Amino acid sequence: MITYQPSRAPAYAALTLLVLALAAGFLPVLRMGLEQGLSGLDPYVFRVLRFTLLQAGLSTLLSLAFGLPLARALARQSRFPGRALLLRLLNLPLALPAIVVIIGIVEVYGAKGWLGGLFDIYGLQGILLAHVFFNVPLAARLILADLERIPAESWKLSAQLGLSSRAIWRLVEWPAVKGGIAGAALLIFLLCASSFAVVLTLGGGPRATTLEVAIYQSLRADFDPQRASMLALVQLALCATLALVAQAWGGLAAGWPALRLQPKRYDGRSPLARLLDGGVVLLALFLLVPPLVALVAAGLFHINPTALLGRALLTSLGLGAASAALAFAVVWPLASLAVRSGAWRRVASIAVLASWIVPPAALATGWFISLIAQAGLTGLAAFLVIAMNALMSLPFVARVLLPALAQSAEAHDRLCLGLGLSGWNRFRLVELPVTKRAIGLSLVMALILSLGDLTAISLFGTQDFVTLPALIYRQMGSYRFDEAIGTALVLSALVLAFSTLAERWSDQR
Repeated sequence: MITYQPSRAPAYAALTLLVLALAAGFLPVLRMGLEQGLSGLDPYVFRVLRFTLLQAGLSTLLSLAFGLPLARALARQSRFPGRALLLRLLNLPLALPAIVVIIGIVEVYGAKGWLGGLFDIYGLQGILLAHVFFNVPLAARLILADLERIPAESWKLSAQLGLSSRAIWRLVEWPAVKGGIAGAALLIFLLCASSFAVVLTLGGGPRATTLEVAIYQSLRADFDPQRASMLALVQLALCATLALVAQAWGGLAAGWPALRLQPKRYDGRSPLARLLDGGVVLLALFLLVPPLVALVAAGLFHINPTALLGRALLTSLGLGAASAALAFAVVWPLASLAVRSGAWRRVASIAVLASWIVPPAALATGWFISLIAQAGLTGLAAFLVIAMNALMSLPFVARVLLPALAQSAEAHDRLCLGLGLSGWNRFRLVELPVTKRAIGLSLVMALILSLGDLTAISLFGTQDFVTLPALIYRQMGSYRFDEAIGTALVLSALVLAFSTLAERWSDQR
């Protein structure tokens, strides 16, 4: 049977672009690493690696320890007032840039904050607090999705048998979530191991430095490409291993948050169960709400509409739009072939994970060595930021476009083949009208990720080339915290506006 086959030239061009970007980042790092040999693995590298693993491991354990009870409470108590609002609140930490949330955490737990003196937020404690804030909602959302997939018949049967709460957990819930918990743990560990903004702002010095931040310090503060390359190789080995294992456990990029109807459950109705579940929900609110309220309450009175703020805003939007367009241009031709070919599906799966397998700091080290340190091409900063943000967006763009293109292919391939429609004419007349909402959603998601980026702009930015996250970090570094919180509120409002748009499109797909 003859089937429609899109042109492979755009896909080959996209793969070539990815290979060149990865080679430009990986090969200089590999060369410097081989030149140093084992001598480059000095005590400093091992100390940074130990702290990276320690904070990622503790963050993962704490996130699951809070996220699992929260997911179970939300699954059991499906009809309490405000549940839908709480589910939307759980989406906020996933959408807000890290630097914005850090501002809120400092406002609440810092020395002069609402709960100042409770503990020192600069160092391991502060890093764990920020990671728990970000990853408890992620863990709860992933585990809740597994619980909601349990068939309604299982709940009816458990009610008829009179199973206790412990028996329901052991016989019904645990078999459904155990794989998801492992996958969530690997994903959270990977995110924490490659955390940059949190550790850069709350790390508290050399004793609390991760591989990602140590690479940045070696490049920008010490100008030591050799040490940066050795750190990058260690980071590459760690993240590549975690990324591939996490992908095998169900994927790295979760789809955009969506609210789903839950099957009716018959457990969790006793006063004790309601009390325990209510306590878990209140604890989650105590974790999530104060930093967000503090950010809004303080930021409203400290927005300073200067020319620098306006320039940073326009720069962020310009870089974000360019990154989103580049990510779409790379993913679309790969996805078009992936939905029609098993071989291309495997190629596309590996290609879109490039930025997770080769972490940003490792890529940036190679780009810095080959293009800036050696060639002196400092004018490429904007292009490098766009490229890095686009690479980070690839898994999320692919997650949106692949299902839409699969549906379009199933519905229209035979008709287009009969009419002789292909290439630009097929895209304009068939695929664009059918997939325009998915295209818009993918572009908005990529734009949101770019707006919150601090890694790329910190590595390649200059005094005159600044985005909103970089401006916030500079204001914090120069002890202008009031200005920083105002700028953070502007950034959060911008991101939430685009997030609301993306959520509406997601619900209407």
